[in-house]
Amino acid sequence: MPAEWWFVALAVLVAVLVLGTVAFVIGRERRAVAAQDRLQAEEEDRPVPAVVVNPTKIENGTRDRIASVCTGLGWAEPLWIETTVDDPGTGQAQDAVDKGADVVLACGGDGTVRAVAEALAGTGVAMGLVPQGTGNLLAKTLGTPLELVAAVRVALTGDDRPIDVGRIRVDGAEDERVFLVMAGTGFDAAIMENTPEGLKSRVGPLAYVVSGLRAMRGRRTRVTLTFDDGEPMRRRTRTVLVGNSGTLLGGLVLMPKAEIDDGRLDIVNIAPTGLAGWVAVAARIASRKRRGHERVEHWQATSIVIEADEPQPSQIDGDPIGEASELRMRIEPGALVVRVADLADPPES
Repeated sequence: MPAEWWFVALAVLVAVLVLGTVAFVIGRERRAVAAQDRLQAEEEDRPVPAVVVNPTKIENGTRDRIASVCTGLGWAEPLWIETTVDDPGTGQAQDAVDKGADVVLACGGDGTVRAVAEALAGTGVAMGLVPQGTGNLLAKTLGTPLELVAAVRVALTGDDRPIDVGRIRVDGAEDERVFLVMAGTGFDAAIMENTPEGLKSRVGPLAYVVSGLRAMRGRRTRVTLTFDDGEPMRRRTRTVLVGNSGTLLGGLVLMPKAEIDDGRLDIVNIAPTGLAGWVAVAARIASRKRRGHERVEHWQATSIVIEADEPQPSQIDGDPIGEASELRMRIEPGALVVRVADLADPPES
């Protein structure tokens, strides 16, 4: 190649580098100006966050801390709507949507998250997670930070991720209810039912261990399981769990194939007998394998009916709902939009 071509090529390379640097600097300055304009925008022009909060789950100063993050990121002062015993979050979330909220933050435990999701599913309005409960299972599944300020930042600036929603009808009720993590009947529900709130406040997740040891002495019962349009199956069981997510407290994985957005429900039937059976089941769960013990069975389906010969304690996302004889569940793919951390730059927990 003639020498002059080397000079031409070098000149072109230098020009590209210079132009690229200039474009980068201009782009950065434009983003900074846009961010500054947003911060200086009139109050009515700023996006509106709403916080549906369980007042029993938060500390003094939580409201001010959340408001500070919102305004610091250029959002309006958040709507602050507290849950009540009669309405744990569904009516409040619907009120937030009606008032034009751009995102609704569920600030509380898994019960608050479920109640908020019940109103938001199918609306397209995003839900942010501000985990303040004992389990925080959905937040852990989605990688949401457990620290307050970091969680609020994700709720306001994170990516929108559509996830599946479980729908459950109890004993032929007219209305379906929502679940995001797990619903089921038997041993698991008995643990939730018999774990006092005061004990959870004092010792956290260990409270469930205490209740679980007490519930292990129960007996197996008979259920009929029907998946999709299949033939009914008879089983003995201590607990039947249906999951949209398969992660338990402590990071244990009960349903290794469960995905929050795969359009399927994962079902597990656990039927140990005696202490040795429970030890084997625990070892199987700890190993994260689908196989390994004859008393643990797994299935996947888009719908399931559980019919118990006798009414059994039942739960939805950890909230006890009393005894039930029939649970009808189905999956609604992609029905709920949740704000999650940018996978390219996840925040610290």
